[in-house]
Amino acid sequence: MIAVVSLAGCATRAPLVATAPVVEVPTSWAASASAAPGGAPANAQWWRGFGDEALSQAVEAALTANTDVAIAQANLRRARALRDVAVARGRPTLGASASVQRTTGSGSRNLFDAGFDAAWEPDLFGGTGHTVAAAEADARASALTLDALRVSLAAEVAADVVSLRSTRARLVIARANLAAQEETLQIARWREQAGLASSLEVAQARTSVEQTRAQLPVLQASAAQTRHALAVLMGRTPQSLEAAWPGDAPLPQLPAAIAADMPAQVLRQRPDVRTAEAQWLAAAERVAQADAARRPTLALRASAAWNGATLGSLGSAGALTTLLASLTQPLFDAGQRKAQLSAQEAAFDAARENYRASVLVALKDVEDAFSALDGARQRLTALRDAEASAADAALLASQRYASGIVDFQTVLDTQRNRLAAQDGAAVAQADWLTAHVRLFKALGGGWRDVAHSP
Repeated sequence: MIAVVSLAGCATRAPLVATAPVVEVPTSWAASASAAPGGAPANAQWWRGFGDEALSQAVEAALTANTDVAIAQANLRRARALRDVAVARGRPTLGASASVQRTTGSGSRNLFDAGFDAAWEPDLFGGTGHTVAAAEADARASALTLDALRVSLAAEVAADVVSLRSTRARLVIARANLAAQEETLQIARWREQAGLASSLEVAQARTSVEQTRAQLPVLQASAAQTRHALAVLMGRTPQSLEAAWPGDAPLPQLPAAIAADMPAQVLRQRPDVRTAEAQWLAAAERVAQADAARRPTLALRASAAWNGATLGSLGSAGALTTLLASLTQPLFDAGQRKAQLSAQEAAFDAARENYRASVLVALKDVEDAFSALDGARQRLTALRDAEASAADAALLASQRYASGIVDFQTVLDTQRNRLAAQDGAAVAQADWLTAHVRLFKALGGGWRDVAHSP
């Protein structure tokens, strides 16, 4: 086990960084048998590893056109603008003024005035510097929030594509079984007409047919709802994928083996963890800024003014210059600044625990994803064996029924078992693919770091 204090180290001057959260991070994963060294890195365009161009296009379209991404991008621009405001407030300001005045009466005359003034507040105790550092950390947190959104969005789109393909595959299975059951129903009717079967067998066969037929609208509705959700994720209207989306394409291929980084590396590349870190660094800077607000402030001002009866005479006389330095110390504010400091310290404590929680959740996500992947693989293997056995049993039952060896109920049971086994195997195949998607997401894959962009 290793102790992680901060992913960015002492990136801030705030003294509270020394009290960064300490989280015990394992040196390896408990259930990483599904990962293979040298596989696809989690921070690449992992969706292309499925070998499905439609899936890749859907993910990349969503990353470009999704409305939540657009909102996050606007929030990032706002955070960076506020950072620039904080930087500008710590620099000197320069202003210019001009006026003209005309008096009438016994003798009319004009009076022109022009002047410049400059002001600056030196950062004696670092309050301005901490404000700028907090704004910078906020901007970085906003950028990383956008990255985290991309991680979730790519995984959600890929999972929806897998779900849609799986539902369509289940529709094909249900229709094929329906056709087989309708053939059985027809045989039962012929046998009834020939006096070889009773009306009970016909009724039983019809029941199986209608039960299977009833599954079709449920699967069709599920496919439509998934397709609509996918369109919205891609920033399109729900009906836009009705004609544009490829037809009954097969499920995507299994991706290449995943190169699972060590836990500490995963924490460094997960943008949600880095977002939480940036937030507590910003909170630390705000504590220092609130503390600096309790100390004296120095203000320097300088001005120069000219006046004259005409514009041409403004510079003929010397300028009237003024220099002013003032030092201000808060004496009594009814505890306002002290309370503000206490509030920022409480906010820092909350941000620090939030960072610690995000680390623990990230570790849990990866372990859960590995466990789910392994469980999905074992379940798929078992259900594929069950599917093969159920198909054999249905075939044998039909043959033996035709020879009078087994009764009609056995035929119906084996047909229902075959449908359940085929449907279960299709669901398990989708679950296995989805488990790969969840693992890529848990490892922090599928984003580009915009936190260092201007």
